[in-house]
Amino acid sequence: MKFSIPCDQFVSSLGVAARGVSTRSAIQTLSGVLVRAEEGRVELQATDMELGIRVAAAGKVERDGAAVVPGRLLLDVVRSLPKDELSLEYRSAEQDVEVVSGTAKFHLRTLPLEDFPKLPEPAGSTMQVPSRAFVETINRVARSASRDETRPHLTGVLVSASGQEVRMVATDSYRLSVKETTLDQPLDGELEANVPARTLQELGRVAGTEDDGTIAVTALENQVVFTVGDTVLSSRLVEGRFPNYRQLLPETFEHELRLSTAEVLEVVRRISLLAQKNAPLRMAFSDGTLEVSAQTPDVGEASESLPVPFKGEPLEIGFNPEFLRDGLESAESEELILKLISPLRPGLIQSGDDGGFTYLVMPIRLNV
Repeated sequence: MKFSIPCDQFVSSLGVAARGVSTRSAIQTLSGVLVRAEEGRVELQATDMELGIRVAAAGKVERDGAAVVPGRLLLDVVRSLPKDELSLEYRSAEQDVEVVSGTAKFHLRTLPLEDFPKLPEPAGSTMQVPSRAFVETINRVARSASRDETRPHLTGVLVSASGQEVRMVATDSYRLSVKETTLDQPLDGELEANVPARTLQELGRVAGTEDDGTIAVTALENQVVFTVGDTVLSSRLVEGRFPNYRQLLPETFEHELRLSTAEVLEVVRRISLLAQKNAPLRMAFSDGTLEVSAQTPDVGEASESLPVPFKGEPLEIGFNPEFLRDGLESAESEELILKLISPLRPGLIQSGDDGGFTYLVMPIRLNV
């Protein structure tokens, strides 16, 4: 194998592919990137057996072939090179690749090619979804997915797409995000899958610049494949049954307040600075007023008040400051609707512009 390619183009493609490299697998080859050159194109592949990334780039191929090169090391090397053309050649006798740019020359040992797994291809029925709408929906819910690998069914995002709607749901059992996005045109298929949140976040990074493009989605038996331009992401689906999230949403609330998102978020961000070491953020509601406060022993305390349209018996409720902040940030509207029942029942945040966003957050029991 031998090819040449503009250095900045190779760095860009390799930077995407390297995000699929495994950092903790016992299989050494999974720490590498498969570099394949054939028919005037260069393809880079990486996988950790859960997420697979394949990126294609145009190059001047002198000799077809393939090799697996340590991914992080290769990326560090090409990033350090002068920003002109580089050549990469696999030398079978030496079992290494030679990377040359200008007067710089590197020889990198290769990993066993035969151990690199075959990534799934987008075969069968493929659905096209608008890139911007899909990515915006991901960004609104993905942070609510669990990071606890002992509860794998909660580490995914339930993705549903049909007709003119995309809906995504994520929960870690302490909070729940639901975003329903209405599309301009009906979809050419249907999808219902529990996709790892990490996969969708990587897809968001790749497709984030494709404002007016589309993402091709192919659902396989236990995998899903996303294609964006020259990049293909493949992922296993999350095993286990996703919770019936509709049962978690209360039907009625005692209080419903329409608030300025920016105003509340600014106060919450400030006061959260003093909610450390698992200390809750306290929200005390009384007629016309909300006082937000936090206190951490041996650190300090803070409080701030703002006017709100609250009426009735005073109510004080505590939340995890990070979870509350995430919900406020994800509302992404000038106004939000805050719904409350009691200090021991969950609170609900909705975007005030009827944007189809709902965020449920569990309270923290307060010690008076």
